[in-house]
Amino acid sequence: MAKKGPVTKIRLVSTGLNAKGAPTGYTYYVSKNPRNITEKMKFSKYDPRAINPETKKLGCHVLFEEKKMPPHKKN
Repeated sequence: MAKKGPVTKIRLVSTGLNAKGAPTGYTYYVSKNPRNITEKMKFSKYDPRAINPETKKLGCHVLFEEKKMPPHKKN
C-alpha cells in the first residue's frame, strides 16, 4: 500500500455576514499539500447563510480564508 504523504486537512471559514451583521461561521473542509502550497489559501465559494449586500437575499459567493483546525474531541 502506498504512503499517504504530507497532505493535511484545512478549514476554510466564510468572511460573509448574516442579516445582523455578524459572521456566518460557515466552513468548508478541504485537503492541502503544504509542499506545493505554502501560503494561506483563499477561495471565493458559496455561503448559503450570507446576505448579498446588493439584493438583500440569502446565499451568495464570498471569500473563504484558511483558519486553524479545531482540536479533536476525545470520547
